[in-house]
Amino acid sequence: IPMHLIKENMEKQLEWCDEAPFYTLGPLTTDIAPGYDHITSAIGAAMIGWYGTAMLCYVTPKEHLGLPNRKDVKDGVIAYKIAAHAADLAKGHPGAQYRDNAISKARFEFRWQDQFNLALDPETAREFHDETLPQEGAKTAHFCSMCGPHFCSMRITEDVRKFAAQQQISEEDALQVGLEQKAREFTERGAEIYSKA
Repeated sequence: IPMHLIKENMEKQLEWCDEAPFYTLGPLTTDIAPGYDHITSAIGAAMIGWYGTAMLCYVTPKEHLGLPNRKDVKDGVIAYKIAAHAADLAKGHPGAQYRDNAISKARFEFRWQDQFNLALDPETAREFHDETLPQEGAKTAHFCSMCGPHFCSMRITEDVRKFAAQQQISEEDALQVGLEQKAREFTERGAEIYSKA
């Protein structure tokens, strides 16, 4: 069922079945991704969950291709936990929003252990982090491996707030001061966009 027809399907089911609880497999929002049906169906599951289905039946990556193994089942269940949580957020469930806010705050404050523990799949979150930053000190680092310490938007925001507080100016003014400083540095280095390696 393509995304633009999911709401209509949900409304028809409720009308035709006297609002009996609706249990859905998916729905798959597109058929172009054999091997990834857990993703295409989780998109539909999030939407139909938001529109009021009673239960979601997970789909594995092997749907229509073969019998799922343990990893396939895990991947399908996690995709559907994400879909159900997204639906709960859309419906305004306070518990879902509370958990989302908690992990967002942990991410912003670089509390890695809290991020792992609040994740839907803590084991995978730890494993992915440790592939790049396995050292114990990386669990307290105020940056991630993707942007590093110089380009992390959360760290930059934190630095701007600290600078603004130290200078007793607004965050907007702190940004302006920082931009002017970087412009001077750029000019002093010859105003070259590309530097030689």
